[in-house]
Amino acid sequence: MSAEKRPQTMKAATAAKKLGIYLPAAPAEFRDRDISRTEFDALNAEPPAWLQTLRAEGPHPRDEVARKLGVSNSGLARGGVDEALTTAEIKALLADPPEWLVTERATLAAVRAENARVKARDAERAARRSDG
Repeated sequence: MSAEKRPQTMKAATAAKKLGIYLPAAPAEFRDRDISRTEFDALNAEPPAWLQTLRAEGPHPRDEVARKLGVSNSGLARGGVDEALTTAEIKALLADPPEWLVTERATLAAVRAENARVKARDAERAARRSDG
């Protein structure tokens, strides 16, 4: 006699993060309960209108705002952005970037270039070791 299997669920915050949406902007019926794996898969496969709107217009979660602006999450904090932004607000920032955004984009580009340089150097060293 085995116990009845319960469907796998996740908290609304986890589902929102996986869906790339800002949880406080989601409808109450999504926010206030656990989401089953089946429901989550259905939301991903055929997003309802509210999910399509949130993904397109926002407000967007912090990591999505950072990605769209081309900065790190820390760069957002240094720039004083501490709330979710809509797509229109992000486009406005990109159209007329403030000084902090220009600086943070340059910083992230430099970090990525350095990471690529280190990765290439390490790959070259590994290749030399395997040849020798």
